[in-house]
Amino acid sequence: MKELLFDNAFFGIFISLIAFKIGKDIFNKFKWPILNPIFVALILIFIFMEVFKIPTSYYSKGGDILGFFIAPATVCLAIPLYKELGTLKKHYKVILIGALIGSITAILSVVLLGKLLGIQDIILLSFVPKSITTPIGIEVSKLLGGIPAITVFAIMVTGIAGNIFAPFMLKLFRIENAVAKGLGIGISSHAVGTSKAIEMGEVEGAMSALSIVIAGIITIFIAPLLLNLLK
Repeated sequence: MKELLFDNAFFGIFISLIAFKIGKDIFNKFKWPILNPIFVALILIFIFMEVFKIPTSYYSKGGDILGFFIAPATVCLAIPLYKELGTLKKHYKVILIGALIGSITAILSVVLLGKLLGIQDIILLSFVPKSITTPIGIEVSKLLGGIPAITVFAIMVTGIAGNIFAPFMLKLFRIENAVAKGLGIGISSHAVGTSKAIEMGEVEGAMSALSIVIAGIITIFIAPLLLNLLK
């Protein structure tokens, strides 16, 4: 009976959409950052599968279909970027420098903290691409010799954390410039964080979307170089 109900692509898609809808409703009601819809949906799906002892392979049949749309969804972020093309041309030097520094910082912080805590190298390599979008992060993980599944988890946690805490951090450090807000969010928490930047404004959303692409490209090239220097 369990196989009949859950061992199909429809189950993974259905439970994901329902869980996200519930998470969205909860967030809209309470407006608490910790109740991020994606985070709530993850918890609900985990509880449901644990209670009913549903194998992850059952969920993956539908989950992988949803995962296929991550790359096209990321490309769609070019829309707000196009609308703010003038801002991009005006601040392109700041954007490139900020993306470079942010990408290097993201990698170094993971490596240094991992070494300090004595994390195994293969796990550490899997964490390195945590701040870039999933499609690029998976390929970087493979390139470095990491475990893509762990990389996806790290990317997911980073994105949700950025989405939840970005407004607080911006207020804490009194960052009011729209370009700076967008760059900071996009470089540190990729597409999930960008959804929060889009809520803040068109400029913030456009800069965040742009930084996703730039940070991904930079990470592909500098991650292997930085890791070789630190060995």
